[in-house]
Amino acid sequence: MANRVLPIPLQNHPPNMSAERRSKSAGPELANVLPPEEILFGRSEAMKEIRKRATKIAATNIPLLLCGPKGSGKEVLARWIHNHSGAASGQFVKVNCAAIPGTLLESELFGFEKGAFTGAHATKPGRVELAHNGTLFLDGIADLDMASQSKLLQFLQDGCFSRIGDELERSVDTRLMCATAKNLEDEIAQGKFRADLYYRINVVCLKLPALRDRREDIPMMAEYFLARCQQQFQAQAEPLTMETLHHMQCLDWPGNIRELSNGIARHVVIGPEASILEDSPRPVTPPSPPVQAKNGIIPLKSLCKEAIRASEKNIILEALRANRWNRRKAAQELKISYRLLIYKIRDAGLMTKQKHSAGSRQEAAQSPSGAD
Repeated sequence: MANRVLPIPLQNHPPNMSAERRSKSAGPELANVLPPEEILFGRSEAMKEIRKRATKIAATNIPLLLCGPKGSGKEVLARWIHNHSGAASGQFVKVNCAAIPGTLLESELFGFEKGAFTGAHATKPGRVELAHNGTLFLDGIADLDMASQSKLLQFLQDGCFSRIGDELERSVDTRLMCATAKNLEDEIAQGKFRADLYYRINVVCLKLPALRDRREDIPMMAEYFLARCQQQFQAQAEPLTMETLHHMQCLDWPGNIRELSNGIARHVVIGPEASILEDSPRPVTPPSPPVQAKNGIIPLKSLCKEAIRASEKNIILEALRANRWNRRKAAQELKISYRLLIYKIRDAGLMTKQKHSAGSRQEAAQSPSGAD
């Protein structure tokens, strides 16, 4: 797989602007730049269905609920839908429900008048008003306390609200999107979320998959983040090898796309001495289940064989990572022959036959004898 650098649109900077200033100004720009659609939706079947439904939803103004694990790209998808909707000319206003205490959420959402409470030195419109003719995105809606849920439900029912300290009733026209990493039905069962609010916001629900459920999209994402981080930090990083990309596809990625992006940023900022995968868990590809006998009992010999194979796989991966996927050095560290290491890598499913052949020719060319 060739290392492709995907172009990212950036504003042109004056030629005399320093690298430090360019780096600082590039951060906010890149933070709001949506990835190309081939990166956002990828090639996986799960995301193809998400794209199909999101395209239909964007043409309407019905409330949307985005579900999925943390770091799976819910906000990015919400921004894409906003940009492809009739509300694209308005603002995309995000409210992080988990970060705002319940006592302050009402003033953040609906605003307040001057003198409404101690510290209200000037009139301030709320996020709801800012989202007029645009999109109101409530991230982490499951973290709202019950009092805030009641006030939000009242606003959603009639579309009207009043600023704190003001008796004037106002109305807005805004597209509502909500996101959560929690199962709202479980939250309802535990008495933590209002059922009537759930049915109000859950007109259409899109469930984003975890990154481990769309592994075929990881190489393209990694290359995109590499290009983006190089522009953001004004740095040139080493390209990602085929072995690294393949290994990344085998990882669990509990932090999902956010963890992948952070790993690439570490690679760009710190340099070759920082491993992209240093904080990532071991690959979760399970070993083949041992063959069961007809009476349902697993042969002890087969069980031991699979346990040894799984342990060897983890040890080999640790050696490869420690040596930056240089198989010849890893073999020396493991005190086994290069040919045996290649066999074990292929047997563990860490490398395709085609990639093995190309890698062997490259490493053979670096060796005086061409073999061990």
